[in-house]
Amino acid sequence: MSIRNHAVRALPLLLATAGLTACGGSSDSGSGGDYVDGGKFTLATLGDPGNLDPQASFAATEIAGFAYDTLVAVDGTGAIKPQLASSWEVTEKAVTFELRDDVTCSDGSAFDAQTVVDNIDYVADLENASPFRGVYVPADAKPSASGSTVTVALASPAPFVLEGFARLPMVCESGMKDRDSLKAGTAGTGPFTLEESAPGDHYTLTVRKGYEWGPDGAATSETGTPSTVVLKVVANEATAANLILSGQANAASFMGADGDRLEKQGIHSVETQQAYAHHWYNQAPGRISSDPVVRKALTQALDLEELRRVVTSGRGATPTALAVYDPGVCDGDTVKGNLPAFDRAAAAETLAADGWSKNDDGVLTKDGRKLALRFIYSSQGPGQTAAAELVVEAWKELGVDVDPQPLDITEQTAALFETGDWDVTWSSPKAPNPHVLVPFFSGPSPAEGGNNLGSVENADYDEQVRSAMAEVGSESCPGWAAAEKALFQSADVVPFANITVQTFHKAAELERAGILLVPTSIRMLG
Repeated sequence: MSIRNHAVRALPLLLATAGLTACGGSSDSGSGGDYVDGGKFTLATLGDPGNLDPQASFAATEIAGFAYDTLVAVDGTGAIKPQLASSWEVTEKAVTFELRDDVTCSDGSAFDAQTVVDNIDYVADLENASPFRGVYVPADAKPSASGSTVTVALASPAPFVLEGFARLPMVCESGMKDRDSLKAGTAGTGPFTLEESAPGDHYTLTVRKGYEWGPDGAATSETGTPSTVVLKVVANEATAANLILSGQANAASFMGADGDRLEKQGIHSVETQQAYAHHWYNQAPGRISSDPVVRKALTQALDLEELRRVVTSGRGATPTALAVYDPGVCDGDTVKGNLPAFDRAAAAETLAADGWSKNDDGVLTKDGRKLALRFIYSSQGPGQTAAAELVVEAWKELGVDVDPQPLDITEQTAALFETGDWDVTWSSPKAPNPHVLVPFFSGPSPAEGGNNLGSVENADYDEQVRSAMAEVGSESCPGWAAAEKALFQSADVVPFANITVQTFHKAAELERAGILLVPTSIRMLG
């Protein structure tokens, strides 16, 4: 029995190369000194957000964090904090928010409960094609307002509904009435307002005076708060590093070796972990990797620790879970001990016992069929290429006829969700909680209009998901852990690499929580 599909296709949640935004929740001094008011904070960012509508794409998430607020906030430890809502209550059937009475929008108008309802209705409406539907907002959510109270009725369980609303930017009434105005402007209650938009080059925001409803009561009146924030679009990490070293930027995030230059100069950073590389096997009918024996043997033949070191250029860590946002919603290690252990001799024995034997070309065959597969991976970065070469070498030694295909993100997306022409790929879940990932491991395949890109049918996973969905919040974590283990034990997906993301900052202090830099944490240093 399959789990119901609650999400739209949200590939940025999955592909490691889709974004390089850092995540995490800690702070460090930028270079010492006293706080100074009236400064300009420049953040170098690798991606241009394009359409700035905060509910239209994940690409606008970083800039949206400056201009928009959420009902509640998640701090660096994963704890839920007040923001637009001063209090809340969560049950299996509904979540209720009590709004603050002093919140204003950037145009001076009041922000009220009906505007919250309008936001939720907009995202939940399938016709608006918001990627947040089923991710941050339950697809079947039914909101209503009474005075300053918002009640969101839930037709089906949503264990982490509060964490979802902590990531949903709230648009003010003027923006709700004129969505086109949000493409190159902002209409929020956040601590900064967009003043200048120069796509492909920079975005300039100015601080709002009187803002005092940030996470847990954070305010822009704090000493050291910048008066101006500039998001500078840069081509690559090397350019970002040069900008920081020359004093033209205060902060940027790094996955690669360019961060080493900043570290050697004594520039401080916040380090966090992010999912980076997982094997996904295509189990669609007729695909060679639909055979669990083949999946197990292919996994056994790979030294995952070596792959991790190579694909991350030595900056990686062993994953402990399927969904990785730092901080996560559930503790524990679901990966260790649940993947087929590295043993190439055992891999060969596994296939031989299942009837596979090598032909004159050294390729394994069974019942006249070759063990041939198409392996697609990202063409971005030397680590990806070098690691892919190790995989191809190991599988060819085993007797597999491998067709390796380096693809850019557009080509990879088309293969995964349109043509289905692949057997093994590398992707990585980036989701706020394991509930969001259910449609990618259960339910309809892309060919059937769903998101289950590997056409996975795992009865144990489905059963444990049903168990988890009957609980609320952390009480559901044991069920999610059991569900993830079921995927790993069947080699449906094989997580093998997280990566350390370093957010370097100079002449400023900052914090990150979840996937966002916390705007009200920025302090300029003299």
